[in-house]
Amino acid sequence: MKIVVAIDSLKGSLSSLEAGEAIRNGIQRAIPEAIVAVHPVADGGEGTVEALVSGFGGELIRTRVSGPLGDPINSTYGILPQTKTAVIEMACTAGLTLLCERKKNPLHTTTRGVGELICDAIKRGCRRFIVGLGGSATNDGGIGMLQALGYGLLDSSGKKVRGGGLGLSTLAEIRTEQVLPELNDCTFRIACDVRNPLCGESGCSVVFAPQKGASREMIQDMDRWMAQYADLVRQWSPNAERSDPDYPGTGAAGGLGYAFRAFMKADLEPGIEIVLDEAHLDDALIGADIVVTGEGRLDGQTVMGKAPIGVARRAKRYGAKVIAFAGSVGSGAEDCNREGIDAFFPILQEIVTLQTAMESKQARCNMERSAEQVFRLIRTLGL
Repeated sequence: MKIVVAIDSLKGSLSSLEAGEAIRNGIQRAIPEAIVAVHPVADGGEGTVEALVSGFGGELIRTRVSGPLGDPINSTYGILPQTKTAVIEMACTAGLTLLCERKKNPLHTTTRGVGELICDAIKRGCRRFIVGLGGSATNDGGIGMLQALGYGLLDSSGKKVRGGGLGLSTLAEIRTEQVLPELNDCTFRIACDVRNPLCGESGCSVVFAPQKGASREMIQDMDRWMAQYADLVRQWSPNAERSDPDYPGTGAAGGLGYAFRAFMKADLEPGIEIVLDEAHLDDALIGADIVVTGEGRLDGQTVMGKAPIGVARRAKRYGAKVIAFAGSVGSGAEDCNREGIDAFFPILQEIVTLQTAMESKQARCNMERSAEQVFRLIRTLGL
């Protein structure tokens, strides 16, 4: 029996690799002769760097960059040496979790650190980039990142605009003389699971800025500035399609999706599809009898682009059965059965506190025991 394990992390408990190894241990106790391959996966958000680096012999790079308010912070990204690919989660330098409540203010938060990570990776020889856009604290249209990469973003008097969303209010000119020349050789795949445009009622300012600390007045101002920004970029850009602010996903991460698409010629793609492509999961699925996937909580949101469904859909292309394990199962999880997961199982063995259930040692034990019992049943039934 050939079994492929491709499970997302159980955030706060187990990494993707740790969860996968626990499942493999359980399976091999039940079916010692089974061939079990573990492939760490993620959905393009938190855990993507860890999954790809741990699964494919990558290297974690630690460096100092600008944080969401411009102050230096420690940040981490990954490099996959075989393909010289940098894997970056924008939230590790411009994320909402880096700020306490009183410091959240999208007028001042910046994506500059994202650009600094790209610069660092380029200096280390990387020319391919995977960037996850989830969890941002910013609404600057990506101008902080662009400034770090050498773009001249100037006001009407020729001075550099300030960082943060306020910088968009005075932006009048785009210059490219100082842009990092290596960018011409770089390609970007952007993990983007929202479909929001840059501006308007469904745009980044109206939909996402409130959770980043924006008042109603700030939202109206920032949406207007975003529209002006898009008009300027369309005048500057030779590619009208690339600079379209209505393109789905351009509003991701406070407009960072727009900057990547318009300035870096990047593709905005579902995060799980990027990760599965990079992980070469299709190669592993050939000849697989059973695929095991899952995540921390399996519920109705899982079908909306989360890793287990991405794995299940690919597994079905190769005729494999799909089983999912989860730390907990919530409302709407049954939708997963219609999207390729044949059966799912919560791993809790007894009633305990949330804190106890999430302890790494406990979660690993629960995962191993659950996997063992499910595969004992499979063996008994001769499936």
